[in-house]
Amino acid sequence: MTTELRPPAAAEWDAWFGCTERAFGGVGSAPERRELFAALTDPARTLGHRDGEDWVGTAGAYRFRVTVPGGAAVPAAGVTMVSVAATHRRRGLLTSMMRRQLADVHAWGEPLAVLTASEPAIYGRFGYGAAAREMRLRIDTARVRLDVPPGTDAVRVRYASPAAALAACEDVYARLAPGRPGTPVRQPGWDRLALLDPEQTREGASPLQCVLAERDGRVTGYATYRVRPDWDGAGPRGSVLLRDLAALDPASCAALWRFLLGIDLVSVVECRNRPADDAVLHMVSDVRRCEVHLRDGLYVRLVDVGAALEARSYRAPVDVVLDVEDAFCPWNAGRWRLTADEKGVASCRRTEDPADLALSVRELGTAYLGGVPLSGLAAAGRIREKREGAVAEASSAFFTEVEPWCPHEF
Repeated sequence: MTTELRPPAAAEWDAWFGCTERAFGGVGSAPERRELFAALTDPARTLGHRDGEDWVGTAGAYRFRVTVPGGAAVPAAGVTMVSVAATHRRRGLLTSMMRRQLADVHAWGEPLAVLTASEPAIYGRFGYGAAAREMRLRIDTARVRLDVPPGTDAVRVRYASPAAALAACEDVYARLAPGRPGTPVRQPGWDRLALLDPEQTREGASPLQCVLAERDGRVTGYATYRVRPDWDGAGPRGSVLLRDLAALDPASCAALWRFLLGIDLVSVVECRNRPADDAVLHMVSDVRRCEVHLRDGLYVRLVDVGAALEARSYRAPVDVVLDVEDAFCPWNAGRWRLTADEKGVASCRRTEDPADLALSVRELGTAYLGGVPLSGLAAAGRIREKREGAVAEASSAFFTEVEPWCPHEF
C-alpha cells in the first residue's frame, strides 16, 4: 500500500481537517472553532498523506513570530494539526511529513519551528526540545489569602464584554509580549481566538466573562474566565476557570487575582496554563493549597542554527564552538562559533576550529529560550564538554531571568 504526500487543495480542507479530528478522538469541533482555524490556516503551509480517497496523515505550520531572549520577534513555523490515522501507524508517515515540513520551513527562511505536544515522547527524535513550561493551579479560595502590594486598592476592576474589551486586552498582550520568551506576537486574525467560546467546550460553565483592571482611566490588565456553579449539602462549591490573565504592573496583577479569589459561591480557582514564575505564587498565603503542577509547554526546534542563535541576545559575553548533531536537517550539522559581546549582540558562523561543546540540535532547542540551563543538560549527559569551563560559560550566557512561556494554543 502506498500513499501520496502533498498539500491538500482548498476544496479538500474539510476532509483533511476531519482526519485530524478523528486522530484526536473523533469528537467534531464546534462550527465556530472549525471556521476560525480554517480561516487561520494557509493551505500552502499544510500537507498530508492521502491513501486513495482518504486523508491518513496531516501536518500544518502557521506563520508566527515568537519572542526570544532580548525581545526580538523571530519568524517561526507554528507546527499544528499533526496526525496519523490509526490504520496507517508505523509506516513512516509521520517521519516523512516532519522531514518535508522542516525542509519547507528552511526554504521559507524561518529559523525556528515551535509546537505544543499532545504526547511528549514523539518530537524529540525530530530535533524538538522542551524549552518552556506551563503551570497548572487549583487554588482553594477558602484557605488561601493574598498579600497584595501597595497600590492595589487604587486599581479599579470592572466587568466588560469580551468583544468590547478585545482591543484593550490585545494592547496589553502586545506590550507584554517582548518581555516573555516563547510568546507568539499576535498575527492578523489571531485576536479572534480570545473570543472563541463554543458551548461544547465550556464543561458546564458559563459563557466567557471578562474584567479589566484600570488605573487613572487606563487599562492596565485583564482577566477572562468562566464560572462553573456547583452545590453540595454544605452549600456552594463552584469553580472559576481562568482562561487568561495579564497585567502591566504588580498592583493591577494583584487586583485581578484578588477579584478572582473573591467571586461569590466558588471555592476553587482553576488555571490550566500559567507561566512557571507567575507572580501569584509570591502573593498566596499557602502555596500547598494551590496544587501547583508543572508540565512541558512549548517545544522549540532550530531550523537554521546560525540564524536562530544570532537572533537572540545573551546574558553574558560568550565565545564557544558548538559541534552540532542534526541528522534530520543536515544543513545544521557541524561546528558553529557562537560569540556575543557585553551587550548580548551575537554572531554565529561556520568554523573549522576545535569544538568546545558537542550536542544535538534537540539540546539547543531545549536551551534556546533560556529557561533550561545548559549545565543541567550536561549533567544529564546530553552535552559533552570538550573544553573545560565551556559549559559554565555557555550556560550563563543562554540563561534568562524571565521564565519562557507560550500563553495561547495553536
